[in-house]
Amino acid sequence: MLINRELLDKVSAAAKRSERLRMNYNFHDSLAAPSQRLLNALEPGTVMPVHRHRHTSETYILIRGAIKMMFYNDSGDVTESVILSDKNDNFGYNIPVGQWHSLEVLEPDTVIFETKDGPYAPLSDDDILR
Repeated sequence: MLINRELLDKVSAAAKRSERLRMNYNFHDSLAAPSQRLLNALEPGTVMPVHRHRHTSETYILIRGAIKMMFYNDSGDVTESVILSDKNDNFGYNIPVGQWHSLEVLEPDTVIFETKDGPYAPLSDDDILR
């Protein structure tokens, strides 16, 4: 499948219509697939809780727009933040297994390519930092 501006615009338009202000476009065949690969269209104002994945690392590659990624310790203190944007030549980040993280969307029509090991596992209460 070709990943082009038309596809990005389609997924971004769906994100804008979504209550969550984000929308996935999955390339994997099922939630049970061993490799979860997707576009994630994100709009400013989407709320992503501070969370972790205890069974997989997660990689974000910025396709367009800009995001601020934040990383936390177990106490909820920010330990690092980085902006992914073509304006600063930071295009992606590999998040280690178990690392608390979140993001803030800085520009409309932001799209990332995201990949992590499957199968898909919804976040448990223990994987959301309150």
